[in-house]
Parts: sequence; structure tokens; C-alpha cells
Amino acid sequence: MRMFEKIKKEFKYANYLNKIIYLNVFVFLLVNILSVLAGLFLIDIVSLTEKLMLPSETAEIIKQPWSLITYMFLHENFIHLLFNMLWLHFGGNLFLQYLNEKQLVNIYVLGGLFGGLLFVIAFNYLPALVPFNQNAKALGASASVLAIFFAISTKIPNYQIHLPFLGYVKLKYLAFFFIILDFLSIPKGNAGGHIAHIGGAIFGYIYIKQIQNKKGFIFNDWMKNFKKPNQKKVKKETSEVDTVLEKISKSGYNSLNEKEKELLFKSSKK
Repeated sequence: MRMFEKIKKEFKYANYLNKIIYLNVFVFLLVNILSVLAGLFLIDIVSLTEKLMLPSETAEIIKQPWSLITYMFLHENFIHLLFNMLWLHFGGNLFLQYLNEKQLVNIYVLGGLFGGLLFVIAFNYLPALVPFNQNAKALGASASVLAIFFAISTKIPNYQIHLPFLGYVKLKYLAFFFIILDFLSIPKGNAGGHIAHIGGAIFGYIYIKQIQNKKGFIFNDWMKNFKKPNQKKVKKETSEVDTVLEKISKSGYNSLNEKEKELLFKSSKK
């Protein structure tokens, strides 16, 4: 019980980056433990696991819309999980030195969604992939991880990291290498995965460019306008407060009526 309490406490006080990593590991362990138990009792849970993967067929996505999110927390095997989490840990910690946790979560989820949607579009409209549409399914955090890595590479393109045998390499060159590698790997197998990776990378780049252009992202400007207070109302309230303050300076606070006192009290709380 103490171990579970310790894990619970660790998760509670962890930052969002570590929470995402913990969640990926938890899902991996849960799925694999259930698979072992199901095998021992001759229960088939493959279909259940597939319900968490992202299908390329739009009709299937309508039946299991949650797969747009769940697919980015599933991994095929331990090596798949390990490499994704190592890159997420590296890219995520670098990301948090320049941006905030909310942006990290946004890019992880939205980057995964964008990568997943590009995967679906590719298998429905690219002639070479359409014949495989019925059996194609996506899983893994790679699109989300690349979205974060490309976001920070766009934010600080000239930041250098030391790589064995290569020395110091700028992030922009490393990002360029990954995107080219994914593109060239499309015809060699796992086409859907590589396309999803590219989708995540594109999203990370666009997200940071929007912030750098001071446009926010997507609906941020609209939301700012939506939240902006009514200027006429603010101006009217300011004028009324000025009148009350002038009355106090001439006749004192006790000369105010209840309505004027209430107006003054409300304005002091803003």
C-alpha cells in the first residue's frame, strides 16, 4: 500500500511533462498485464485493444471517436515506448525552459490529433495507400513527441546539443534530419506512422510560428475579443466613480447614499 501511496503522491506533485510520461507508462503496463491475464484465461482482448487504436476508415472513427486521443498513449512494444518517452523527456524539458506547461499539453494533444488526422487523410486519398485503408491503424506518441520537438526547434533553432561522434548540432538541423528521414521512409514500411510523424512536426512548427507572430493560436484572437469588456460600460462606470469621489472630497464619505457606497465598494474590488 505504501508503494501505491508513494506513486500517487509522485503523480500528484509531478509537472505536466512527467504526468504525460507516467500516463504513457501506466497505459502500456495496464494493456500488457491485461493481455497476459487474458491469455491465461483464453480470453481474446485484441479487439478491445484495437478499439483504442486510431483506424484510418472514417466510418470506424465515428464509431470510436475516443481513439483520436487514446491512440497517442498506446505503444506496440517496450522499445517503441522507451524511445518515445526518452525523446519526450529530452524535448519536453528543453521546451519547459522557454515555454509553459499548458502549451506543452496543448502541443502534445493537438499535435497528436493533427498527426492522426493526416494519417486518416492519407489512407483515404493517397492512391498508393487507399487499398490498405481497411486494415490500417495508428498507435503511439510519436506524432505528439515530434510536435513538441519541432515546436522547441522552431523556438530556439540555433540551440546546440552534443551528440556522440557528431559533436554539437543545432536543433534546426536535427529537426530537418528527422522530417527528411520520415519522408524517405514512407515507401519502406509503416507509411501511416511516418505520415503521422510529419503531421505532428508540421503542427509544432505552425504553433510556435503563430505565437511568434503574436497571433496566438487559431482562436486566441477571437477569444481575446470575446473576453474584452464592453468599453462603453467601462467608461460609464469610470465616470460614475469619478463623480462619487468628487462628492466625497467636497462633502465627505457620510454624504453618500447607499447606491453610491455600493458603486464605490464594487469599483475597489476590480
